[in-house]
Amino acid sequence: MSRPPVLGELVVLDDVGRPRRGRAYPAAGGTSALLLPAVLLLGALLLWPVLRTLHASVTTDGRWVGTTHFRDAFATPGAGAAVGRTLLWAVLVPAVVTTLGYLLATASRRTAEGGLVRLILVLPIALPLVVTAVTFRLLLDPAPTRGLVARVLGAVWPGPVDTVPLPLGPGLVTVSLMAAFVWAWVGLAVVMFRAALEAVPPSLADAVRAFGGNRRDVLWDAQWRPLLLRTVAVVFALVAIGANRSFDLILTMAPGSVRDEAAVLAVRVWQTSGGTTTGPGAALGVIWLAAVAAGMLVAALFIRQSWPPPRPADPPEVDPTPPPSRRLRLVTAGAAIVWLVPLGVLVATSLHAPVDAAAHGWWSTPPSLDSYAAVLTDPDLWRSLLFTLLLSTGVTVAVLGVALLAAYPLAWLTGPPAQLTGVFLTAAVVVPVQMIAGPVNEVLGAVYSSGTTHGLALVHVALGVPFAVLVLRNAFADLPAEQVRAARLGGRHWWGTLRELARHNRSAVVALGVLQFVGVWNDLVVGLLFNAAETAPLGMFLYGQARHFVANSGVLAAGSVLASILPVLLVVAARRHLVTGLVSRGIR
Repeated sequence: MSRPPVLGELVVLDDVGRPRRGRAYPAAGGTSALLLPAVLLLGALLLWPVLRTLHASVTTDGRWVGTTHFRDAFATPGAGAAVGRTLLWAVLVPAVVTTLGYLLATASRRTAEGGLVRLILVLPIALPLVVTAVTFRLLLDPAPTRGLVARVLGAVWPGPVDTVPLPLGPGLVTVSLMAAFVWAWVGLAVVMFRAALEAVPPSLADAVRAFGGNRRDVLWDAQWRPLLLRTVAVVFALVAIGANRSFDLILTMAPGSVRDEAAVLAVRVWQTSGGTTTGPGAALGVIWLAAVAAGMLVAALFIRQSWPPPRPADPPEVDPTPPPSRRLRLVTAGAAIVWLVPLGVLVATSLHAPVDAAAHGWWSTPPSLDSYAAVLTDPDLWRSLLFTLLLSTGVTVAVLGVALLAAYPLAWLTGPPAQLTGVFLTAAVVVPVQMIAGPVNEVLGAVYSSGTTHGLALVHVALGVPFAVLVLRNAFADLPAEQVRAARLGGRHWWGTLRELARHNRSAVVALGVLQFVGVWNDLVVGLLFNAAETAPLGMFLYGQARHFVANSGVLAAGSVLASILPVLLVVAARRHLVTGLVSRGIR
């Protein structure tokens, strides 16, 4: 029992310990009201469709059939290979991105050109995967008269068409797809590792050396254990989520003749069921969900074990790490040049007339703006741009609003309830959209006789809410005690406290807003599965143009450039918030 205060003694009212109801906290009914929008969205558009798909995987017309659908799904040709390729995407691609990101982040530290190199590397992450697919399909066109890689091979090794399997053939299409994905995602890993390296206090290395540590001990005890292990887990998890949703890239980049050789579970489920619920498609979806959920939970456990990261020293310390060698600086400069080549091919192709772009390589004819004129006079482009802008803005506002309301009461949970909430949100983040398409479309089709366009925004919001709640919940819970105390004792009601906490977590809010907007803007799969014919999101517009790839390559390249301007500007402008919001305190 604590003693009573003595007269004249300073009494400190500590409101940062165990949460207590008061003006800063909503009452029980208020807490339920704050959580209600998120619960309804996740329950109706994620949890119930997953349960419906689970039910469909073991029943036929309500009759129990056990593992019949699973056997039928794997009896179809190519199903086992698709599972193997899915596992390869889930393990190999994140590992390559993480390794390259760390090496390039280390090599570009403390150099004059490091900022420019990182900017070049991060640009592809903002591109729609449809645009990445178009870019690499132009780059890897097997015709030497059009494809840059084929032309270089022909110049270096005469007659390669007969002796070398070109990248878009059945033998190398998966490797080409993975290379395109790595190109798109390495920049995110670079900036996150760079932020992690900058956050490690140099005094840790001095302490390790003082106790007789060698160079290997310094690397492990002063960098990897305090922060880099956690950053590896975060980067790996984020890339795995992206690789799990590589549907847009495969569908657009792989020619139809080799699509089966490139298919992963995402494509197989779509080929089997489309936007409906079928037994074999449901069985494949269950297998897919179980695999990615298990992987994400392992990554989340690894992240939690590495928490918390050290705070930067105050005042700033002088980093004794020597600048990279000339060889490493040349490597980073070379990487930047390599990363610019696909973008250069896309822009150069767009600057040629449609006929010239279809018949010849961009190096063969003089530049022209005819392809831009053709796409800009297409009324479908303007309708698609306006629709996608309104959709992305509305979904972003809705996701942030729902997530802020839900994250506020969840941030003060402790013990098993907090852990269970984290597990549920983590699992919800990785639910494949193909798995929920059939059940959701059944309901939307019954409610909206004109089609499923009305449900497009709802599906996007439901898919975005789990990740946003997870990040904001952790960001609120990890605020310094003095900031939380000031927000709670400021005489405000709970909504004022929430506003103050959001202000202190501005980087997390901005990062989530940008990621959500860009994700909806760049989407193809949700539009393909849930959209009606009368409106076409931008991804659907570009995918429609890509169906006649060679004949339409100039106009398609011009449309891809125009579609990429806004997301690139947003990501470049908010790149510091993206790193701070996700690395410093967002995910665990």
